[in-house]
Amino acid sequence: MTRKAHNGRSSMRVAIVAVAMFGFGYLLVPLYNVFCELTGLNGKTGRIDEAEVAARYQPDVSRTITVQFVANNNADMPWEFGPVVATMKVHPGQIYATAFTARNPTGHDMVGQAVPSVAPSKASRYFNKTECFCFNQQPLAAGEKKEMPLRFIIDPKLPADVATLTLAYTVFDVTQVAMN
Repeated sequence: MTRKAHNGRSSMRVAIVAVAMFGFGYLLVPLYNVFCELTGLNGKTGRIDEAEVAARYQPDVSRTITVQFVANNNADMPWEFGPVVATMKVHPGQIYATAFTARNPTGHDMVGQAVPSVAPSKASRYFNKTECFCFNQQPLAAGEKKEMPLRFIIDPKLPADVATLTLAYTVFDVTQVAMN
């Protein structure tokens, strides 16, 4: 094989590897999201239909779980954001409702998006939301305050060693993305 032919084959292999790496990088985020949704990794929580929940779960009133609610703002988000209640005592298999509040103290309209996580992470696959403000972007006018509902249920199959769950939200400013 001549040097020119060898260089041509090497160049072709490098090009194929580069295209494959780009394709893998492009698909990495959707694949990661699917993986997290299936395994509960990284605190991703499930979304289920409330009617399905009533039929699927038998409440376990012999067990009480403490759910803590935490709110954080991303570094550039000026909103006042927090839970209406800091903790709730709940029974697995029952539907509960609470809310978070957000206030836009700025002089201009903004759009926020809350991203949830659950700790401990092994419990995230058992924490299911039937209604959540995190499912949609939240527009707030200048000075507006809004109460945002959250309805959830904890699967009775939650491991017995988990007595406390923490549901944390971080709210991000997505105004520029929402306006485009």
